[in-house]
Amino acid sequence: MAAAHTIKTHITASVMKRMFIAGGKMLEVNKAQVDALNVFPVPDGDTGTNMSLTMISAVKEINALNSTSMAELAEKLSKGALRGARGNSGVILSQILKGFSNIIAQNDECDARTFAKGLREGAELAYRAVSKPKEGTILTVVRAMAEEAIDTAKRSGDIQKLMNAVLEKGEETLAKTPDMLDVLKRAGVVDSGGFGLITLFKGLIMGYLDQEITGADEYALPENNKPVSIDSAFPDDSELIVDYESLGELDFGYCTEFFITNIKKRTTVTDIDKLREYLNEIGNSVICIGDLNLVKVHVHTNTPGKALTKALALGELDKIKIENMMEQNRQLRARYEAERKPIGLLAVCSGDGFAAIFKDLLVDQVIEGGQTMNPSAEDIASAARKINAENIIILPNNKNIILSAEQSRTLVQNRNIFVLQTKDIPQGLAAVLNFSPDASLSENLENMTTAFVGIDAGQVTYAVRDTVIDKFTIKKGDIIGLDKGSIVTSGKDVEAVTTKLIEGMLTEGKEVVTLYYGQDVSEEKAEAFAEKLQNNHPDIEFILHYGGQPLYYYVLSVE
Repeated sequence: MAAAHTIKTHITASVMKRMFIAGGKMLEVNKAQVDALNVFPVPDGDTGTNMSLTMISAVKEINALNSTSMAELAEKLSKGALRGARGNSGVILSQILKGFSNIIAQNDECDARTFAKGLREGAELAYRAVSKPKEGTILTVVRAMAEEAIDTAKRSGDIQKLMNAVLEKGEETLAKTPDMLDVLKRAGVVDSGGFGLITLFKGLIMGYLDQEITGADEYALPENNKPVSIDSAFPDDSELIVDYESLGELDFGYCTEFFITNIKKRTTVTDIDKLREYLNEIGNSVICIGDLNLVKVHVHTNTPGKALTKALALGELDKIKIENMMEQNRQLRARYEAERKPIGLLAVCSGDGFAAIFKDLLVDQVIEGGQTMNPSAEDIASAARKINAENIIILPNNKNIILSAEQSRTLVQNRNIFVLQTKDIPQGLAAVLNFSPDASLSENLENMTTAFVGIDAGQVTYAVRDTVIDKFTIKKGDIIGLDKGSIVTSGKDVEAVTTKLIEGMLTEGKEVVTLYYGQDVSEEKAEAFAEKLQNNHPDIEFILHYGGQPLYYYVLSVE
């Protein structure tokens, strides 16, 4: 006979912290399974990865918290999730956590009713984050879980009973998602975002019970998974890129550097350690390294004289340099104000060829992102802060990045952020080509939007698993052609599928096809293929560019 569990009615901040760390670990361990549930068999099914990276950011924030305050924990949880939100699934998860955090922050401990109200608030914020909420998704799952939590909390204050009931309801609702979305039923899968949420919730319960989650990786974002600014690919740009929001008042005004030489005989290694401690008390950016022969010192401080006097007790001072950072800061601010322009552009893309094209079109910041890696809201905000413009137009160029771009607006101060709903790179390029620095903001927004809305974009990639979708039975490894995100052709040969895709998109009035070949297609093959297409369609103009995109053999636009 199983022993009855001890009824507990409240969750402390320390237990709540443990729960979300465990939830993040559970999601990390199972992210590949979540990714595998994406309906489309294309190699960019990244729901689990996006949700996991969002949680990693949240966990990093709460891990650094030493306080036992529920309000501080809630603030860090919400802030971390917001900054790390990636893709649609990550943004929705961040809103669930934000709503939950808003409620639990109101009390020192969280009881069953507070937990339920937090889940309901999270569900409501998640729905509001999506312009056209669709049932049969993570939204349906979280709403059902929240409703169950409210009902259960009315009947019982037992936290464990509440969470078990919520999990059961979530799993039950998830199983029904194929009946709500025909695309899920045809693919034979449940909603990937909903599965990710269930996975996270299982981790919360294990954390509450203080059970170990085995196989979890260390919480450090791998360097090769971090979206980076593609500006690094352009070494000719010698200008220093400044985060202009950092040009506020300085905490410490003088950069002070010197060496301590001819160390006194009575000086010990402990004295050097004490000097380092003292420098940290009167400033920051401290370097105090060396031995009893030579010590190098660097500190940012408002009292350089105190640093010098303290160091004199250890030996003689040499090569003293004190720079007024306040004056440097004033000069940077003056330059910033003088060079500020009315409108700046930020584009997201994947592939060094596409990055070069955007830079040639005078886009101010280009950050890496697309099918294989969705940048977070903070990644986008960080790039926006480097643009010295009053208004910034963001081109997400991927439907799964639009929400993160929208979210980034809350993270950028003193700038007006406008997000164009570009869903692919050809749309983004069309928008940029219709940007004019001499036109007003409203004119540019109208002209750019009109330009990209009329672009038909196609993509050619490969299937990562067997599936049945629409009228196609697709095997792993098959080449598939997509038009406006829908599979319209498949086969075994890249050029044959690409040709069929183009011919299907060449409706009446279309005159120009622009092909961007990816990193897995050689220049020679691409040029020969473009020439073949031109010969077969003499009335159509074919233009070839290197895109350098991973996973997609060709990206194309038809105009």
